[in-house]
Amino acid sequence: MGLRRVAAEELLHGLAAFDAVVDARSESEFAEDRLPGAVNWPALSDAERALVGTEYKQVSAFDARKRGAALAAANIARHVQQHVQPLARGWRPLVYCWRGGQRSGSLALVLSEIGFSVTVLDGGYRGFRRAVLAELETLPQRLRFQVLAGRTGSAKSRLLQALAAEGAQVLDLEALACHRGSVLGLVPGQRQPSQKAFETALWQALAALDPARPVFAEGESRTIGRLRVPEALLQALRAARLHPVRMPLAARVAFLLEDYAHFVADAEAFCERLQALRELRGAATIERWQALARAGDFATPVRELLEQHYDPVYLKSMRKHFAGFDEEQALELADAAPATLAAAARRLVAQGEAAAG
Repeated sequence: MGLRRVAAEELLHGLAAFDAVVDARSESEFAEDRLPGAVNWPALSDAERALVGTEYKQVSAFDARKRGAALAAANIARHVQQHVQPLARGWRPLVYCWRGGQRSGSLALVLSEIGFSVTVLDGGYRGFRRAVLAELETLPQRLRFQVLAGRTGSAKSRLLQALAAEGAQVLDLEALACHRGSVLGLVPGQRQPSQKAFETALWQALAALDPARPVFAEGESRTIGRLRVPEALLQALRAARLHPVRMPLAARVAFLLEDYAHFVADAEAFCERLQALRELRGAATIERWQALARAGDFATPVRELLEQHYDPVYLKSMRKHFAGFDEEQALELADAAPATLAAAARRLVAQGEAAAG
């Protein structure tokens, strides 16, 4: 039993060795991002931190520390009562706060005095964040990416899912970002994570991949919704082997009407999203598309969106960032039916195995 401290670089890939990862920061700090699998036992809540901070500035540092100590002691007592009572002596937690200082130190001291073997993350979340960013610079270079590139509505995300079902390694950036990568791309009922949380999830996903096997991903722009793709990963994707995916326009329209069924069920939400294109496409065009949607005709604006907006933008980007985009043999998909995607996934997996052999 006892108390020890460890640096983030030492335990970055050893979190599974702990029975629990306990975040002693406030609820808003925890919500923005945290170590994988962490639970939140705040030493001070957001309101309490604000109260102590005000007293620190307006009264004195000494009085603020006394108030903070009293509040933290009460909170730690509550956590012990609520969470610790059922735990056996062999429970081994990792505890951290922002810098690995007073908040995590106070909680860890109480837990160690009870008799638990406690580890404090030296440098706290800030040290973990620095270690994650450093790994995001190097991990992409160790992996062998194969990139699916195709016009909007070519069912690339569904093809990634089919590849995963065939046992292939997949990095689904849009799933991690909770966004489908277009003006209409917000996932219903889901908010995008913070940039920090996105990067933590991305680090986890990259660290879990086997460098000896290919990794399939989509060709993405620099941003997915409001989130930025790390530059090292972006460059690794743009240098990867390319698999252009091609699907007839009518099949793409049918797929998008299915995939974005929430807009078909809510014409006003669709019309609201179209407003973002008013400057690019012009007021008259947007108002015409909105009128068609309100009248129940979604197929026409979706088809014209593809022809007039998404396809030209996407092709320009692909040709700029992916050498040989037009020369690569395309993977032809008749439609987005599960059987079609499963067959295409099997072909891609077989090609990857043949290339590896």
